[in-house]
Amino acid sequence: MPTDAMTADNRLIYMDHSGTTPLDPRALDAMLPHLSHQFGNPSSIHSVGQDAKRALDESRETIAGILNCRPSEVVFTGGGTESDNAALRGVADALRQTGNHVIISAIEHHAVLHTCEYLESAGFDVTYLPVDRHGLIDPEQALRAITNDTIMVSIMLANNEIGTIQPVADIARLVKERAASLERAIVTHTDAVQAPGFLDLDVKLLGVDMLSLSAHKFHGPKGVGILYIKRGTPWLPQQLGGSQERERRSGTENVAGICGMAKALEIADSERAAVSAHCAGLRDRIIRGIQDAIPRAHLNGHPTRRLPNNVNFSFEQVEGEPILLGLDMAGICASSGSACSSGSLEPSHVLLALGQSADLAHGSLRLTLGRGNTGAEVDYLLATLGKLVNRLRQMPSLSATGL
Repeated sequence: MPTDAMTADNRLIYMDHSGTTPLDPRALDAMLPHLSHQFGNPSSIHSVGQDAKRALDESRETIAGILNCRPSEVVFTGGGTESDNAALRGVADALRQTGNHVIISAIEHHAVLHTCEYLESAGFDVTYLPVDRHGLIDPEQALRAITNDTIMVSIMLANNEIGTIQPVADIARLVKERAASLERAIVTHTDAVQAPGFLDLDVKLLGVDMLSLSAHKFHGPKGVGILYIKRGTPWLPQQLGGSQERERRSGTENVAGICGMAKALEIADSERAAVSAHCAGLRDRIIRGIQDAIPRAHLNGHPTRRLPNNVNFSFEQVEGEPILLGLDMAGICASSGSACSSGSLEPSHVLLALGQSADLAHGSLRLTLGRGNTGAEVDYLLATLGKLVNRLRQMPSLSATGL
């Protein structure tokens, strides 16, 4: 861990698990052989290559068991962003002759939002479904947005900033019923990157045609992900140059990363109930503690339909950046929203979609817990955060000093 985040007593508290997670040692153990002596290319026909292919096949079967799908429906990618891009662009390319309309929510991850902006520049129409003040989508509103030109509906399973869990299964069911009545294909996709370890990933229960995952969000390695593609889904590959992944994603597979990802997902699924209960208890303590100790603090996201590990608040009369810096100096790692846009000075598009003012949205803090966090850490966080927000509110603003 970085020494500049250490306090005098060597304390470091990590509460940014939605940004990334530490690699599970058991996942690392699954990777190590393929980073050393089992180095084969799974496309090679010799014994070294076939050893790698067996490891790849076993990983695919493990993941398929957790997703409740066929192994052949699991495609390995370079991460969640690639999976989201490939899902939307692949369907758009496959169905552009039959329709040009895509439906997403206004609070999707930028991997989906920016892909849809690209599709709009290419002549597609995109409907951005609004959310209520808790970040929840009305399934009936999604149904009403479908037109004769709709080819895809993509709704994230759980929001990466506010933790709100969407009724994806209800939306997918309504979309399929409407598609049947229109006698046309409408593909359903969900960005489920934040869900592993907390929510059921059974694609049959979710009712989706496509699903995106990223290994480093569930204690796997960075740079590897999953795109589930239901058999028969109209889709064209976005990466060309080889026959890997049944010609759906060219390029030599990251065997070590995939083996680590499969092991990490297996652990996340098997420990889901215990970890969810642990994190939910700490989450609720943080929410109550902030509400009791810090006035003018606004909880963001649904009060009950939220990820067990997610806490997101906006604080009046204080900016998020000095809160993060103050927490970091105290040895607490947190964020103000999506890790992919943390360098942006713009207020969160998610919080704006909830109806928050730009000023209030600038004062947001996201705390996302993991299985290693403790009650003592929560106590330290609450004591530190209360003093910090109070001190920042007493400081003169730049505008007040004329700077």
